[in-house]
Amino acid sequence: MSRKQGSRIILVTGAASGIGAATARLAASAGHKVVLADINEAGARAVAAETGRDASARHLDIRSEENWNAVLDHIWTEHGRLDVLINNAAIVHTGFAIDVPIEKHRHTLDTNFMGAAIGMLTALPRFKAQGSGHLVTVASMVAFLPFPGIASYAASKHALRAFHHALAIEERLSPVRFTIVYPTATETPMLEQEAQDDAMALAFAGSPVAAEHVGRTILEAVAKKPAEVYIPAERGRFVREIGVKPRALAKMYERNKAIGAEKLKARRAFGTSA
Repeated sequence: MSRKQGSRIILVTGAASGIGAATARLAASAGHKVVLADINEAGARAVAAETGRDASARHLDIRSEENWNAVLDHIWTEHGRLDVLINNAAIVHTGFAIDVPIEKHRHTLDTNFMGAAIGMLTALPRFKAQGSGHLVTVASMVAFLPFPGIASYAASKHALRAFHHALAIEERLSPVRFTIVYPTATETPMLEQEAQDDAMALAFAGSPVAAEHVGRTILEAVAKKPAEVYIPAERGRFVREIGVKPRALAKMYERNKAIGAEKLKARRAFGTSA
């Protein structure tokens, strides 16, 4: 098919809101063809309709290999190829680990880790067959910095990081490129959900970034294809170093939980700009 110079066919998961929606809008405005996929198909279609003719939407439960194949078959039928898969979809169940039902821990891991892994493994043979492709994994800084309130979410992102890099090494001689992105806390519906739980105070000790900022950074990574991206970049060295030091992690939590609690209290009273 004919394409604009530099334009790509991009599939974004979790695109009904948050980082996924922001990334999809920015990609379409940059001239790319974007497929927005989400288990919330109505939400994805609403975002696609607002985004314009270069955007379309599909239902996708990322836990289902059948769903993945249906979406990818549709993309190859409609566009003849896929250039970039942005694996962004994720869920969170907040609360101290012992208080969260086992089925919710399992739901988190099945979605955030296995769902993304199934997507990579389903897209990979197609990318190799066409001779190109870029797998972009949206992880989180909690892949390095697990903290109370989201134990299984952090575990899922830690596992996703390990799987992504292992797969990238296995495929180092293939034509497929791999990028993993680690955003800090981001203003999304997920963060609003976290703001309802006192166990999540630490997440609010710093200043969350905008979803549009993360989306712009992801699109820069689509263009440049780095192995890893930290958002904000200056925190990369810190999270790598402290993430392997359990005592330092515990001390960081003790130092910052009170700060986070005060900011969370202000957020609830005055809104997200507090």
